[in-house]
Amino acid sequence: MSETYFLYHSIGMYPGKSRDLAAAMAEFAEIWGRPDDSQWAYVLGKRANFLRRWSAILNAPADSVTATENVTAAFHTLLASLPQGHLKGRTVLVGADCFPSNHFLLNGMAEKYGFTLHTVPMRQGAAHVEDEDFLDAWTPRVGLALLTWVSSTSSHRIDLKRMVAHGRRMGSLIGTDITQGAGLIPYDVLAPEVDFTVSTSLKWMCGTPGAGILYLSPRLVQHCHPELRGWFSQENPFNWDITAFSYAPDIRRFDNGTPGVMAALASLPALDWHASQDQAALLAHNRTLTARLIEAADDLHLPLITPRAEEKRGGSMMLRLPETHPAAEIVGKLRSQGITTDARSQTLRLSPGNLTTLAGTETLIAALQTLLKP
Repeated sequence: MSETYFLYHSIGMYPGKSRDLAAAMAEFAEIWGRPDDSQWAYVLGKRANFLRRWSAILNAPADSVTATENVTAAFHTLLASLPQGHLKGRTVLVGADCFPSNHFLLNGMAEKYGFTLHTVPMRQGAAHVEDEDFLDAWTPRVGLALLTWVSSTSSHRIDLKRMVAHGRRMGSLIGTDITQGAGLIPYDVLAPEVDFTVSTSLKWMCGTPGAGILYLSPRLVQHCHPELRGWFSQENPFNWDITAFSYAPDIRRFDNGTPGVMAALASLPALDWHASQDQAALLAHNRTLTARLIEAADDLHLPLITPRAEEKRGGSMMLRLPETHPAAEIVGKLRSQGITTDARSQTLRLSPGNLTTLAGTETLIAALQTLLKP
């Protein structure tokens, strides 16, 4: 039941998604299976369109966005491209509410690259890192800070302008993971100006797995030399002189071997759909439904994990279920009624999007009232 779909923090949906995806895959199969030479012009053109859509979402300058498999791969590629010794003896700063995959990566790279990983903790009983605590930990010793724009477990949204201003004073590289807000909350890599941004197309963008992106500020590109490089890292990929490699002058230097195009091609219909929508209306619809969920949480005496103020949250609402009602059981019972949600421990995660309706939200609320009765 699309009107009771609350999983946009996981996989975004839009009207006709399965039809558009099937058509894109069928078109690819028809062209890729032709016994002619039309294939690469077609798939590289689709990839370029995918990158143009993302550049518009980010308000990114030309040739500053490339495709990656996922956020972790994008972040690793960026870290490994930094000038040798740039992070040695310095601190890399993240919050304890960052996406765990990024923390796993940093923890594994710290010894090799000689940096200290500082993870800003959450206060006792809190579900997100307070901006003030992150800022207190952000000293001139921080060589790089990764900011989680919107938390996946609380939907807390940081004060990005304040964070970036502080980071500039500290002289740090500043990166953002915008996965949980991109495509719903307006975002601009130039306001405030960040050094790099990573994201994926899965959530509010309604894309497919494997369609990640990396943005790098054009003023920094010349200083970065990706370790993983190949023929597509060059200005002219068709340079066959194995003694004369040189990086492309822009984000293309972060490409490497023959590019994988399937995820970009499969996600492009979703990005095209998204670009055709009234962006303010998509956000307003989400705000109407999340406001109703806040009212319901209060009526049901369920503690809110997500901040109440709109400017301090993303598009999701996280509620803490009572210990007497195991979250996995509640999610399963909701699923049996056609209501799609998920949970982390005792936290019920609810993310209403374009398919979710007010009537569907009332259906969810009524189901929770019944399921949570003593």
